[in-house]
Amino acid sequence: MLIIAIILFGMIAGAAAQLLLGKPAGGIDWSLAFVAGLVGSFLGGLLLSLLTGHGVELHASGLIGSIVGAVVVTAGWLWFKRRSTTTA
Repeated sequence: MLIIAIILFGMIAGAAAQLLLGKPAGGIDWSLAFVAGLVGSFLGGLLLSLLTGHGVELHASGLIGSIVGAVVVTAGWLWFKRRSTTTA
């Protein structure tokens, strides 16, 4: 059950990251939301939870870190995507 909750929260964090960054009119890219949410949640959420001393328990610091991590991953992907389409 925890795995399903992590996946769902990861997708929500990825979608929130796209909305925070001003996603184009095409709507939310759910594949990007899934990947950015999972990677960002793992890296940002785990890192911030460990730095604050909460360990791997569910706390607000981990949730905030998850969203921040998803924003960083999404911003990096959008930057890379824009850069590769303009140089080609």
